[in-house]
Amino acid sequence: MTDRDPIAEAHAQWLAHGWGDAADGMALMTSVVRAQQLVHERVESALRPHGLTFARYEILRLLAFSRRRSMPMSRLGSLLQVHATSVTSAVDRLEKQGLVERLRRESDRRVVLASLTPAGEELVERATADLNEQVFTSPGLDPDEVRTAIELLSSLRSAHGDTVASLRN
Repeated sequence: MTDRDPIAEAHAQWLAHGWGDAADGMALMTSVVRAQQLVHERVESALRPHGLTFARYEILRLLAFSRRRSMPMSRLGSLLQVHATSVTSAVDRLEKQGLVERLRRESDRRVVLASLTPAGEELVERATADLNEQVFTSPGLDPDEVRTAIELLSSLRSAHGDTVASLRN
């Protein structure tokens, strides 16, 4: 591990090469990507003992939040903002783990539902408790910084076309 900040060094290189108008944006984007890598590893570390990735956890959590504990596969993709093939792959793995099963909607047999099994419901609650304890309650910033970061990232998401709503406590 080095004591030098590679993002600051890259920023200096951008300036030295005459790209001053882009240097801060490069540093921002590189910082966001690096921060995502660091946070993602913390999340994955908390989920690993449960045999889950964050993508699979998100599916289980969405299903657990839903009233019927099931949801059309297409709706999962829409809520998670991922391609249908990603949802299919994750549900395949969850199904092999016995955490989700595929069902057909009685009113329209063409609609495939992902449905949470009792084992999936139990596991997602344990995994959520671990994520809350190990990651979400202390993400690495103080509470005021967390709110500021959420606001700044919401602005960035909005600038790139995401629909963003204000968070309420």
